[in-house]
Amino acid sequence: MKGKKYTTEDKIRLLRAVDGGKTIQEVCREHNISEV
Repeated sequence: MKGKKYTTEDKIRLLRAVDGGKTIQEVCREHNISEV
């Protein structure tokens, strides 16, 4: 099963959310991303 393709902008947005104080777990949960 193929996963969703994230654009560079999407990845930057997720990383900025982590830099902004959210945990990696929170960001993954909000965007339905596996932590594995």
